Amino acid sequence: MNNNHPPAGWGEGYLMKRLVTILFILVITISVFGCHKETEQDKVKKVITDIQKAAEEKDVKKIMNNLSKTYSDPHGFNYETIKKPLLGYFVIYPKISVYINSLDISIENATSRVAFRTVLTSANKSGSPADLVPQSLGMYDFNVSLKNESDGWKVTSAAWAHVEMTNADEADDL
Repeated sequence: MNNNHPPAGWGEGYLMKRLVTILFILVITISVFGCHKETEQDKVKKVITDIQKAAEEKDVKKIMNNLSKTYSDPHGFNYETIKKPLLGYFVIYPKISVYINSLDISIENATSRVAFRTVLTSANKSGSPADLVPQSLGMYDFNVSLKNESDGWKVTSAAWAHVEMTNADEADDL
């Protein structure tokens, strides 16, 4: 008996259609169960990470796009006046890296509070081998308020405080 042939009615076309149907069902199943609807927490986190990336790129415009026109903070800055210290910071430090950890997001209706710690580092561009080692600019605790406006989540206020290295372990409970 020759077992090289498929059973009657199982020609090559039939097997190919069967394989395509199985693959189609698999793709549809993965698409349906694999779709992840972006949550409000995801959207708020994206605002924070967008600001982080913009700071590393020294892009004031991108930072400002994430701030509400009603921005006001306990340091005395508003939407218009926050630009100047940002520009000054970017001029003083040629290369900035921002590391965020301990991100805690809470959302209530159309407002959100985000608490996190950042470590800021910089590097000089003098051409010296010492430029390879980043200079620590410090560790800061941030408390940020956001509002869900018509064009998405926007930062309405930000408070920050330098964390002393001796207090860094104590402040990990943010």
